This record gives sequence, structure tokens and C-alpha cells, in this order.
Amino acid sequence: MNPAVILDNLPYLLVGAWPEGPIGGVALTLILSLESGLVSGVLGLGLGIALAMSSGLPRRLLVAGLGLFRAVPIVMLIFWTYFLMPILLGIPVPEIGTVVAALSLVGGAYLSYAVAAGIEGIGPGQWQAGLALGFSHWQVLRVIVLPQALQVMAPSFVNQWTALIKDTSLAYVVGVPELSFVAAQVNNRVMVYPAEIFLFVGAVYGALCLSLDRIAMRLARRLGPNVPDRGRPASSRSTED
Repeated sequence: MNPAVILDNLPYLLVGAWPEGPIGGVALTLILSLESGLVSGVLGLGLGIALAMSSGLPRRLLVAGLGLFRAVPIVMLIFWTYFLMPILLGIPVPEIGTVVAALSLVGGAYLSYAVAAGIEGIGPGQWQAGLALGFSHWQVLRVIVLPQALQVMAPSFVNQWTALIKDTSLAYVVGVPELSFVAAQVNNRVMVYPAEIFLFVGAVYGALCLSLDRIAMRLARRLGPNVPDRGRPASSRSTED
């Protein structure tokens, strides 16, 4: 083992060629995961609401579309967006943009089911109470149901961000210099220390994912007791318990 190879190349592994060149390495991995996490969160919220509130043919079509994005391998989706987005938009699209789009579509498809489950998990009594007060269905969703459902969804959003951090490693297929890409470049340059280099890469991914996993567990413990059960407020459950 030769840790010197990591120390000698640490700035490149952390930030790529920045500031003389484009940012890369760990920094770009975090940027990709953060951007795709935010976009997939918005997509997942919108699609999850549509999934929970729709029925009949629109719901079946939505389920089919979401199932497609959940079934297609992410690396294939990255290729599709890389080649199709410039054609559809008529303008060049940066490689980073295509990767964010692909990861966001996959993440949004998975999150939509968590959002729909959170909404459907709120008991019918909440809806009936809101409608009895004169609210419309959308007002009940926005004011009463969604704030409670978000407590259930929060750990799922964090867990999805954890998955996105690992999935950013697939960006190398279109030449995006994230952590695994720059690690391969360092390995090709030094030639004889692959174990040290890729152990470092694994340690970085492990540290990032474990940190987010701890956050998800804390959110689950903190928010879990406050989630209503079948439409009853948490205070009534605690009284009965």
C-alpha cells in the first residue's frame, strides 16, 4: 500500500482541474447529486400527487410511464438523454445537463410512489374534515394532507439522494469528470496503484452514503411518532396508548 499516491493526487480527486479547468472529482459528484436530487424531488412530488389523485385511464398511463423509467437501466437513460436532448431542443446540451436530466427522471419516478403512498396513507377522516369545512379537494391536499404526508416522505427523499450519489458514477460514460472518472484518469497515469486509488474512491462514496443514511434514520425517528394513523392526530394516539 502506498498512500502517497492519494496525497499526491488529492486535489485532482477532490475538485478536478479547477480552478484552471472544469470542476470535477468529489465536488462534481456532489453537485450532480444535489442538482438531480432537487429536480427529482420536484418531479417526484408533482408526479406523486398526480398518481394519488388520478384514476382510470390517466392513472394507468402514468403508472406505465413511471414503470418505464424505473425499468430502464440508468446508463441507457443517460445515453438516450445525451443523444436525444440536443435533437429535441435543437441546441447543444452540456454533458452535465444530460446526466442531471437522466438521474432526475429516474429519481422522480421512484419518489413519485413514495409521495403517492404518503398521501394515500393519510386517513379519509382528514379529507372528510377538510371538505366539511368547505375546502375543495385541492385545498384539502395542500393545506391538510400534504404537510402531514411530507413527514412520511422525508426519509425517502434522503434515501433517494443517497442512491443518486452512487448513480453519478455512471456519468463517466459521456465523459463527465466526476469522482470515478478522475480516479480512472489518475490510475491510468500512475499505472501501478489501482488498489489505493479505488479504495479511496470507495471510502469517499461510503462516507457520503453513510452520512445521508444517518440523516434518513434520524428523520425517520423524529418524524415517525408524529405521523397521523388512519386520520387520527398523534395526540389522540398517545392518549389512547
